[in-house]
This record gives sequence, C-alpha cells and structure tokens, in this order.
Amino acid sequence: MKPIAPLFARSPVRSVVVSLRRIPALPAANPTVLATLLGASLSLPMSVAHAAPEVMPSYNASQSEQVNRGAYVARQADCMGCHKEDYSGGVAVEAPMGTIYATNITPSIKYGIGNYTEQDFKNALTKGKTPTHRLYPAMPYPDYNAMSDEDISALFAYFKTVPAVDEAPEHKTQLPFPFNIRTVMLGWNIVNMPKWQARDGLNDTQKYGQYLVDNLAHCGTCHTPRNTTFGYDMNNYLSGAMLGNWHAPNITPDASSGIGNWSEADIVTYLRQGKIHQKAVASGPMNEVVYNSTRYLSDKDLSAIASYLKAVPAITTEDTVQPVNSAALPSEHSPNMTFDLLAQMDYLKQAKAQAQSPGESLYLNQCASCHGVNGYGQPDAGYAPIVGISSLRRDNPAPVINVVAHGIQQVPNTRPRMPGFKDELSAEEMAQVVNYVRTTFGGLSNSDVSADDINGHLNRGDSAPFLIKNAGWLAVLGIIAGLIVLVLLIRWLFRRRA
Repeated sequence: MKPIAPLFARSPVRSVVVSLRRIPALPAANPTVLATLLGASLSLPMSVAHAAPEVMPSYNASQSEQVNRGAYVARQADCMGCHKEDYSGGVAVEAPMGTIYATNITPSIKYGIGNYTEQDFKNALTKGKTPTHRLYPAMPYPDYNAMSDEDISALFAYFKTVPAVDEAPEHKTQLPFPFNIRTVMLGWNIVNMPKWQARDGLNDTQKYGQYLVDNLAHCGTCHTPRNTTFGYDMNNYLSGAMLGNWHAPNITPDASSGIGNWSEADIVTYLRQGKIHQKAVASGPMNEVVYNSTRYLSDKDLSAIASYLKAVPAITTEDTVQPVNSAALPSEHSPNMTFDLLAQMDYLKQAKAQAQSPGESLYLNQCASCHGVNGYGQPDAGYAPIVGISSLRRDNPAPVINVVAHGIQQVPNTRPRMPGFKDELSAEEMAQVVNYVRTTFGGLSNSDVSADDINGHLNRGDSAPFLIKNAGWLAVLGIIAGLIVLVLLIRWLFRRRA
C-alpha cells in the first residue's frame, strides 16, 4: 500500500468560472443530485462542483454490517492506494531495492486471494506471509501487525464480496539479488518488526487515535525516517522523511518544524479536505491518502487522529517552518474576482505588463490563470489558494520543487488536477518560479534555490541506506566468506583426524 497542493495550474480554459449567482434557482434536492446539476450547469467536471459530502462508494445496504464495516476498514487502511479501487493491483511502489508491484487481492481463485482462509489473510496482513511466499514491507504489514481481530475479520468478509478480477496485474515484482530471495524477509522481520505499545497517559479517544495512526492508517510508513536496514527509526517516529523526491513532513507537535501550531480542528480539516487556509495543501503521496482514504473517514476517526497527534512526543528537526508573516503576504485584489472572468483577464493582462522579474513573469504566464495574480486561487472552481501555506515557508524547498516539477495528478474530487512543468520549463526557470512563490506567497525574506538545486533534487532518487544500496555485492562477499570458512573448517577436521 502506498505510503505523501496543487500550487500551480496552467490551462486558461479550465480557469473559466461562471458566476454561481447567474445560475437559475434549483429545486430542493439531495446534495449528490444538487452537485451533479451544478456540474452540468457549469459544463464543468464533478470535481469542480463539490457541495456534496464524501459518501462511502463501497457501502451496500444489502450487505451485512460486518461486510460494510470491512469496506470502511479498507478505507481506513487505504488498501486501494496500491491495489486500486477494484483491488486488482498493479500499482508500482518505488522502493530503494527496486519497484514493487501490488498484487491482485480480489477473490479470484487463480490470480487473487480466493483460496485464502481467514488465517491466511491474517498472516499476510500482520506477518507478511502468504500461503506461497513472503511479502515485501512495501505492503505495510509491520504496521498492520497490531490490527485487531475484529477489523481483520471484517476486512476479510468484505474482500470475499468484491467482484473477482480474473487476471494478473500487468507487471510482476522482480527485484535484484539478494532481494529476489523472499526468505530474506524473515531476517528483516526479526530485526525490524515494530513492537507496538500503547502510550501512557492517553484518554480513550487518543488511544483509538494511536491505533489509527500507528496501525490502520500506517502514517509512520511515510513520516518516519528509516535506519540502516530500512526499518523504522523509532526514536524519531513521525518526525518526517524523504520518499524519493517527495518530502513527508514532521507531524509531531513541535512548534518550529512540526504541526505544533495546528489545532485539532486544523488537522481534521486537512485530512478531510486536503487543505487548510494559509497553512497547508496536500501534495504528492499525502494527496493520494486524502483522495483514497481520509476524506471518507468519520468525524470520530479524524478527531481521534488529531487528538493523538497532538499528544505524541514533539521532535524538533532541522527542517523548520518559518512563522506566517502576514504583513509580507499579498492582499486579495477583489473578493468578487473569482466570479468575473473578464475582470480576471484584465487584471492578469495588467500584471503581466508590469512584471518586475523573470520569476514573476513565469508565474503569471504559467500559474496565475488558475491560482490568481495574488495567489488566492479560485475556490469555487477548485483551484487552491497558495498564500501562506507551510510548504512555501519550509527551510527545505523540496515540497515546492516537487509540485512545480511533477504537479498533482490524483486529487480529491474537490479540486482539478494540476500539471507538472519539468518537461516544459528549464531547471533555471523552475528555480525562478520556486523562489518567486516562496518569497511572494510564503512571505520569506529571501529564497536562493538554483538550477543546480533543482537538478540535484530531481535526480537524487531514493537515499537508500548503505546496506540496502550495496546488498548485492555484500551478499556475494558473505557467500564467498562463508565458503572460505567452510573450506578451512573441513581442512582443519581432516588435519585433526590425520
């Protein structure tokens, strides 16, 4: 399962917003119908008309309470993040040892888990052991190891009811030596399987929140740095980590580098909507988590997660977030701008003519048609405001670089998708955009990201631990050393007998 804001979008066509005030009055209807009618009236995709709450798509009134509970557990655990909405698998998970492809977990007899008993299913979830082979920890069984029997039984009951997909994923996991020998995972499990324990001093809500954060939602998969064997560095649990090029931030309640300045309500809003005004917009893998999982979770679950995250030990890291400097942020040009396309076009034309730097010109030409000249976006059309968000205020520019380069391709249905610019802009131009948005909309006094920084970041790949990166030749040396020891032992035995 997959472990982490749209900042810029460039399509002028998609930036067209028709005033909701000009739409004829609609008859009373349920929220879903109303949202559909609004979408049709505006000639916009459903992702733009977002009045309706998120409803569990897999809920079925004709199914048992246990099956529907299992469908909800699948959302809590974000099973579809790797196995897709139909659970047919095939999503690629990039790991330091190679690409791991999620398997088919539908009840297909030949290609899925149709022959699994509930115990087989539990072993796969909690021990990484199927009836035929070991799993790699890209499947977060180290976190699921503490799943309750009730949740496992409900999840198993649900998976027995989903439509079987009788075909294998297009790609199959083929890792290099020695990781292609799956029994190696036995040793990895012995060294790295976490020992989950309830923290002292938690109330009942926080205890449930810990279960969600540590286990079902497996937040540590992305937000915890790894040790030399790629297991969790539990001394720095939830303090942030790099996922290839993406940065999963510190989510402990540290005021300078974590989410200490977030209220519990902020956390709930972020997990439900993927954004908080002047604080954060979800990007990268976290955006997918919101899309697949947290937007569907109950208020009880999100409140428990928020309460627990405020109770974990705060850890200070070097990647600090600068406080919001409201005085340095641009003001909104007009609260009615988002409803008036002609005014938007005129204001953007004037701003382009008055641009004072290459970075400003690039932003105005590539980004402002959606996110606005002043960065306040078009909330009614789903284009996020970017003024003051924390990714712009971090000392580490990685989050901004990634969004500019790669865009946001999978987003909640409350926002349009955002394209990336790595194939359209040079490294120098991307650096200029990054510096412009960090100083203009993040309020930083300066930003000195260079073209070399852009290239170095985009080409960095996974910072794999030494043992993982060099496992092949280390394994060969180990085998050779073992053979030498064996030969010497045999020779010693023969001499002793002689």
